[in-house]
Amino acid sequence: MIEEIQYMHRDSGCIETEKVYGENWLKLIYGSPLGKIPLWLAIKRAWFSKWYGHKMDSPKSRAKISPFIEKFSLDESEFLKDQNEFKSFNEFFSRELKPEAREIDQSPESIVFPADGRHLGIQNLSKTERIFVKGQQFDLPKLFQSEKLAKPFEEGTLVVSRLCPVDYHRFHFPVSGVATSPKMINGSLFSVNPIALRQNIGIFWQNKRYLSFIEESAVGKVACFLIGATCVGSVKISQDLPNKVQKGDEYGYFLFGGSSVLTVFEKDAVSLADDLLNSTSNGIELYAKMGQVLGNRI
Repeated sequence: MIEEIQYMHRDSGCIETEKVYGENWLKLIYGSPLGKIPLWLAIKRAWFSKWYGHKMDSPKSRAKISPFIEKFSLDESEFLKDQNEFKSFNEFFSRELKPEAREIDQSPESIVFPADGRHLGIQNLSKTERIFVKGQQFDLPKLFQSEKLAKPFEEGTLVVSRLCPVDYHRFHFPVSGVATSPKMINGSLFSVNPIALRQNIGIFWQNKRYLSFIEESAVGKVACFLIGATCVGSVKISQDLPNKVQKGDEYGYFLFGGSSVLTVFEKDAVSLADDLLNSTSNGIELYAKMGQVLGNRI
């Protein structure tokens, strides 16, 4: 039996239950032995995500927008465009928000969340005790696909930002600095929903992903991973990179599906926010919005 997905909401201070898009499919695939058949034959394959992506690009997909907004109680006052202006569900899914909808913390000491979503924070990766469930460890060399690139971060700090289909799906830079061009690391397209991650945290380094760095920042070198997932085989980059960027600048966006952004800091560079550390230690995610404080430089 698969348990409900709960998270701590930063603004309300309450534990809430996630409304999962495609919940029945996820429970079938990850909660039943029979689910392994469609998982290995189709769900994790690139062709499935491409097929579904084309479906969400079609004009007919516009019919899904209004029911989606209503079912998941989205705040339309934040949208830059009216729902009737979107030409497809994918266009709606990657929507822009009004500038005032997400305030970027301006303290020179702060690092901000790169995306809306449910977040986990690990202060020291060499002392990890719990990621969703006990016993799961992050394998940095596999994540970076390079022991050399991973080494400066081996005792560093990690923040996992998981975006649900109901979230704002544009991601931003957590600090100011010089951002490098993203490099694609090929892989599968497993779901990054906790239903799947509780069984295998290795999905993060098994999945297709993009790696870039922010250099010359106030907290040293920062690694940014954009994780592909089921129905998210690629990402769109809004910036011409490499380039100098400011904290809160838009980096890019995901098309339809749940995705994740992983932000990795070097050792003793940042001190994560107390509520992020507390919720992670209890095995639940913290919901916070892009631009809110993730932590501060040490």
